[in-house]
Amino acid sequence: MAYQNAALHVEGVSLDALAAQHQTPLFVYSKAAMLSALASYQRGFAGRDALICYAMKANSSLAVLQLFAQNGCGFDIVSGGELARVLKAGADPQKVIFSGVGKTRAEMRQALEAGIACFNVESIAELDVLNEVALSMNRIASISLRVNPNVDPKTHPYISTGLKGNKFGIAHEEALGAYRHAASLKGLRVAGIDCHIGSQITEVTPYVDAMDRVLDLVSSVEAAGIPIHHIDFGGGLGINYNGDTPPEADALWAQLLAKIDARGFRGKQLMIEPGRSLVGNAGVCVTEVLFTKQGSDKNFCIVDAAMNDLPRPAMYQGFHAIVPCSAPSKPQLTRPAQEVIYDVVGPVCESGDWLGKDRALDVRAGELLAVLSTGAYCMAMASNYNTRGRAAEVLVDGDTATLIRVRETADDQMRMERML
Repeated sequence: MAYQNAALHVEGVSLDALAAQHQTPLFVYSKAAMLSALASYQRGFAGRDALICYAMKANSSLAVLQLFAQNGCGFDIVSGGELARVLKAGADPQKVIFSGVGKTRAEMRQALEAGIACFNVESIAELDVLNEVALSMNRIASISLRVNPNVDPKTHPYISTGLKGNKFGIAHEEALGAYRHAASLKGLRVAGIDCHIGSQITEVTPYVDAMDRVLDLVSSVEAAGIPIHHIDFGGGLGINYNGDTPPEADALWAQLLAKIDARGFRGKQLMIEPGRSLVGNAGVCVTEVLFTKQGSDKNFCIVDAAMNDLPRPAMYQGFHAIVPCSAPSKPQLTRPAQEVIYDVVGPVCESGDWLGKDRALDVRAGELLAVLSTGAYCMAMASNYNTRGRAAEVLVDGDTATLIRVRETADDQMRMERML
């Protein structure tokens, strides 16, 4: 993403031109950025028996799933709907792992019928139910247990998943007993172990700490006579939203693989579940300035994108850089810079509807802004609040832009509803 001839481009395509063609708000994704992020993981696992399972909750648009499937990825799913999506996108079901704390019996049956690779089980109760469902279908369900290592990922509490107070996983000290129970159930096959401590992690230490605890547990489980065939270290690697400096995926995994080898586990298959780190920085949301408004304490830049399009600021106080889509190449020949400190807000009727606070911008009504790093947890979490249609999406490949989601209309939203 860069300015070319004073216009912000994604790869070889101007955002101004895309907005003129498809209107705003508009999500635009770079194919090259996604494949570059994936390549970092692929380099890190070169020569290893490893499966990279894209955590599709980050961005579940069909064309994005199709792109990763075509480039060798498996998928980490958390619902029956996500399973239907990955299968429609051409994914190999034997490269699909099913995570989540609340799988229903119907979802278990759906996944068993599809022939997925493994269930990441998060409670003893789930083990028992999955066993019943598998036996009723004359199937054997491959499982790994998601272990909660009680490691602080040093991230936002809403996206921390590996502490004792989180709802996820089986407590580390209870895991051996859970594995013994799983091994006793005729409808289950113990395949591996899983760990995921959180999201938007920007430090190496939490990964190392979690890996140490997981490898200790592998040793204990195998000493009890239960083989562990794969080790799934989850995802969670952060991206740069606001000067963040997460490690590169290949550099991170060089450190972690060295620890795995030193502990004698080189022969295990490895699985990982990256999501945000594959798509987050590949996306941008283009939005039009509707009005600027001077309040008694604040100045507001009101745009046509809102919390239903970009929920991260409202949900997590998440930061997204906001920049103009047009930048004058010769400022002395254009209007003088008149930057004002604005809160950038949307039109939704909630005070929590903000995209950025205290941003220095020189903008006028009708101009376009780009909200950066919106490839993850934006369109996937978008809603129809205020009966707002979800935005269109475009995937850019070099000089070619492909519309991958048509803008939603009010009729689309009401199609499933019935009058009295």
